[in-house]
Amino acid sequence: MKTSEELRTKLKSIDHRGYPAYKDLKGQYDFRDYVLSIDHVQGDPFAAPSRLSVIVSGKRAGFPATYYDTYEKRVTLQDHLTRLFGAQLSRGSMQANGSGKSGLLAASRCGQEVLERTACRVESGTVTLRFEAGFPARGRTIDARELEKMLFDILPGCVRNSLYYARIYQKKLQAAIELCEDQQAVRKLLPELNLCAFIANGSILPRQSGVSDRPMEKAVPFYSPASMEVTLTLPHRGQVAGMGIPKGVTLFVGGGYHGKSTVLQALQNAVYNHVGGDGRELVIADESAWKLRSEDGRSVTGVDISPFIRQLPGGRDTKHFSTEDASGSTSQAANLMECMESGSSLILIDEDTSATNFMIRDKLMQEVVSPAEEPIIPFIERVRSLYEDFGISSIIVAGSSGSYFHVADHIIQMKEYVPIDITEEAKAAAEAFPAFSLKQDRFPAYSQKRAPKPNMALRKDERLKLKAMGVNELSLGHDTVELRYVEQLNDSEQTMALAYILKQLELTAMDGRRSMKELFDLMERQLDTKGLESLFEGRDVHASLARPRRQEISACVNRYRKLFM
Repeated sequence: MKTSEELRTKLKSIDHRGYPAYKDLKGQYDFRDYVLSIDHVQGDPFAAPSRLSVIVSGKRAGFPATYYDTYEKRVTLQDHLTRLFGAQLSRGSMQANGSGKSGLLAASRCGQEVLERTACRVESGTVTLRFEAGFPARGRTIDARELEKMLFDILPGCVRNSLYYARIYQKKLQAAIELCEDQQAVRKLLPELNLCAFIANGSILPRQSGVSDRPMEKAVPFYSPASMEVTLTLPHRGQVAGMGIPKGVTLFVGGGYHGKSTVLQALQNAVYNHVGGDGRELVIADESAWKLRSEDGRSVTGVDISPFIRQLPGGRDTKHFSTEDASGSTSQAANLMECMESGSSLILIDEDTSATNFMIRDKLMQEVVSPAEEPIIPFIERVRSLYEDFGISSIIVAGSSGSYFHVADHIIQMKEYVPIDITEEAKAAAEAFPAFSLKQDRFPAYSQKRAPKPNMALRKDERLKLKAMGVNELSLGHDTVELRYVEQLNDSEQTMALAYILKQLELTAMDGRRSMKELFDLMERQLDTKGLESLFEGRDVHASLARPRRQEISACVNRYRKLFM
């Protein structure tokens, strides 16, 4: 390993040379308190920034071992350090002058969720923090003096003020770790109390706007109706009361703009832990929860949708259903069967994003068009058997149809963002409107093993390019995977991770024998034991990734249009 003074000498030797001479700097340098690693140098000042990392030994960093002795606490610590380091870098960014991206300093931008990222890794106390830097230039000529200012004047302060336990605001980190322990305690208590979700009293569910995920100011706090209130004892906050949503079928109803969809959106994001001050810190849902919706035009490959679609015109096979352009009802049926395949135990549904004919057929329609002439078995006729036969609960938002009153265990009315338990009144009213057909037979047998075959053309492409376009889509080679309706995907770094995961599954795991479940198990084991860094197959980490859940991996693979069975 070279010394920092050798780096300074190198900088002076390449000053005013052509920009490619910067590549001579690649390597590791000892700055005494930490190691600076120049991992990748950009090709010119207008290209993607250079990739660097700093490594602080466990002894020098000094973070208590109790802050990273579980996976969840380690991820929380990494998230906290990434935020601290990113804030420090932002103050020093663009202080060096030059063309293109000269002077840029940036780390991963964390949202309201706490996610595992390649940006920061804490292992046996040693901290590795990866970031980007725009190496300065005048035109396309190296400006080494400005880079020297970045690496020797600005960066050391950023490292000292964010990656050393003795220098940071320790109480804030302690609060983050304690919040993590409380959140994990709630997750552990849910199955013990036969709950699928919990919303703490005083939670702020509405967000600032469609482009801001921060809590809305002056929003109405959420408080549970007395009939559904439970009190949990947490390790740090002590007794916390809130709404416990039991396993089974729960219905949220109410007028427009009264908060029922807001509750559902909070629950779909409650599969992740949130940072303090978010308002949803103690809104916790089953980690496998799946937001189910219709998705016109999506690709479906070999899915058995026969439990919901009996037959299709032209005798098309619904036991091994494939299409490049699914309808609202067939897409929602496929999404549900893929949800079951992923191992989810909780389905979240908003009627506003559902296919009406998939959800229900009212009495008049059944009178006019007999059930024998309708190929769709609506969800209302399967929702009970999903829970009773498979233990899959449902939380449904409905504003226009009362038919689900017949099958729901609990019915909550949202009135000006205040939840009211109206189960008894709604059930009594439903007796005057008997259901015409609500068969609740056992869930029918269906094909459960799909084994994807490899796309051999990809294995011949030695330079397979990957790209993520926000959270909306990714590309693998020349193929695009549409993800805009995978609503629990929250970070573009998760999308990028999905691109790497899809690539690895295609090139190394899909063999026509392993089932989808086996593929997802294989990938989860790899990420659990080797981390996100393993997706780079032993090479340097050359992208910022955040870990997606098993459910998003399933959604990505199933929307890949080159999926073969």
